[in-house]
Amino acid sequence: MPHSAPSTAPAATTAAGRAPAITTLAAEAAAIAPSPAFTAQANVDAAFVDAARLDPVAFWEREAERLEWASPWHTAHEWRPTDASGRTIPEATWFAGGRLNAAVNCVDRHVAAGNGGKVAFHFEGERGDRRTVTYAELEREVARAANALAALGVGTGDRVVLYLPVLVETIVATLAVARLGAVHSLVFGGFSAEALRFRVADTGAKVVITSDGQFRRGEAVAVKSAVDQAVEGLAHVEHVLVVRRTGDETPEIPWTPGRDVWWHETVDVASAHHEAEAFDAETPLFIIYTSGTTGRPKGLVHTTGGYLTHVASTFHSVFDAKPDDVYWCTADLAWVTAHSYVLYGPLANGVTSVIFEGTPNTPHPGRHFEIIERYAVTTYYTAPTLIRSFMGWFPGGVPGEYDRSSIRLLGSVGEAINPAACEWFRQELGGGTAPIVDTWWQSETGGAVMAPLPGLSHLKPGSALRALPGFTTRVVDEHGDEVGRGEGGYLVIDGTWPGMARTVWGDAERYRDSYWARFADRGYFFSGDGARVDADGDIWLLGRVDDVINVSGHRLSTIEIESALVGHPDVTEAGVVGVSDERTGEAVVAFVVVVGVGVGDGAAGRGDGDADAAARMAGLRAHVAAAIGPIAKPRDIHFVPDLPKTRSGKIMRRLLVDLAEGRPLGDTTSLQDASVPARIGALIGR
Repeated sequence: MPHSAPSTAPAATTAAGRAPAITTLAAEAAAIAPSPAFTAQANVDAAFVDAARLDPVAFWEREAERLEWASPWHTAHEWRPTDASGRTIPEATWFAGGRLNAAVNCVDRHVAAGNGGKVAFHFEGERGDRRTVTYAELEREVARAANALAALGVGTGDRVVLYLPVLVETIVATLAVARLGAVHSLVFGGFSAEALRFRVADTGAKVVITSDGQFRRGEAVAVKSAVDQAVEGLAHVEHVLVVRRTGDETPEIPWTPGRDVWWHETVDVASAHHEAEAFDAETPLFIIYTSGTTGRPKGLVHTTGGYLTHVASTFHSVFDAKPDDVYWCTADLAWVTAHSYVLYGPLANGVTSVIFEGTPNTPHPGRHFEIIERYAVTTYYTAPTLIRSFMGWFPGGVPGEYDRSSIRLLGSVGEAINPAACEWFRQELGGGTAPIVDTWWQSETGGAVMAPLPGLSHLKPGSALRALPGFTTRVVDEHGDEVGRGEGGYLVIDGTWPGMARTVWGDAERYRDSYWARFADRGYFFSGDGARVDADGDIWLLGRVDDVINVSGHRLSTIEIESALVGHPDVTEAGVVGVSDERTGEAVVAFVVVVGVGVGDGAAGRGDGDADAAARMAGLRAHVAAAIGPIAKPRDIHFVPDLPKTRSGKIMRRLLVDLAEGRPLGDTTSLQDASVPARIGALIGR
């Protein structure tokens, strides 16, 4: 995710004369106590939390024992921070000298323990095709893929880029690369050839793995030509390995003999036996790129031992992983959410997961609920934007024809969840009893950093609460001083942790400058997110600090205003941005999706010439004023059919600013639906 420097515009001062980073005025939601029944069976207890507080490094050493190590580490942790001037390059190691293999930890050891017959994945294709893969079958497929890749010249340290949809083959290929000690970099299959080329060139990839085509909203779309365009002239790309997915529906597949090879002609015929080598804990495991919505994407490097320890531990504690769980994280496999909590976290714990190739409303809006019922999903982890979409698609609640009684735990990821969506989620999918773990973390952190611990934490709808055991988070002002209760500021992580990105690929200075230089004198990792601390000391996320709107010196959070809007019974989704205003410096502009209201024919814009739209706008402005304060009232409200969102569920507010100010649109390649900005533009006269 991108990190831009926060605004330097003046902020309102507190009574103590100190300038807070963000003005916060929203009310806090009531806490929900954990049920005694869930607490009784929870994986972790107060002693788990206490152990981490007393000695974080010793805590992480114990958590590392969840993994299978070929040889033990000799040094648990070393940290050389940037100096107070912010000039030196920070360096961290975890479990130095320890050796292990990521694929063995995720697959082989479960088979060796007698669990080969357990289901690893239920695959649901967009067209309705299904496949179930056991751990023993997965072990054989990963071995075949590793042998095939080795035959193509892939070895330790080589980079392999995957440009694939959500398929079993994507998981197999990822694990096979890791098994060889090579470095994988997954690229979202909806990215443009240009975006793919940047990542292939930046990594210096030896092999690219792709498919002949993909299914998108029911249509077969060829993608191999985009890959050819992306790798043209890149001499370091020796092979393109192609999975046959769309077949005869995309017949015109360009082919370069000698370079291009079919998956079924290489992987499927390879030996199902592969002797795995163990690698040092600090061996790079993958490179994941920030979305690149502002500036050049950063290739974040995650290493093997620390990262696996982080995600294996947090999956066990935060998701309360049980042997009989059927877990579903809805993220695309190219996003970090899926790296940590579809691939490595669940597999390290030997859990059964569901993966789904398609979009949530293909061929109908109830597709996810069908899948939950079919596989008796117990844990469902998704993005707030999808929850709000469900609220719009099913304003009367989820139809009773869908059985959701198997769900015992819900999770939220991607951006802050507003209380109204949180409560809908809990009632409609969790039966009013399932805990919701609202997780805060980033591509940079590798895994969850803040979240409730189900069975221990009093849940507050909309809050990620506090740092998980083994972490320390703080909300600070521009000088690095902690803000008071009820105040907002910058969210930072105090110290290091095993799953942290070690560097930016090929640009260590950028790693330092982006994350460690700002608060170098304190040793804080700068997350780039705003947050506020409530009266109990719990933390509420306020979105990216570059999404803060400065209205007459008050720095207001887009997330708080969006949450207030979605709290209105007529609103299902809202995107809020700041635009230039001669009087106030910036003004609040809201793009709102309204329940049951047609769009067009005067329903967009400021409501000019449409009495119903004007009345709705006045009602929403009054609602925001009551929920937050008059200073947060939107100047303009545009009623739109949808919001521009990435496939990972994030609202691309940058595009909304472009639309509001009539500027040319920036890059739209990561959008879930690329037609949305044009439709909004037509409605508001841009």
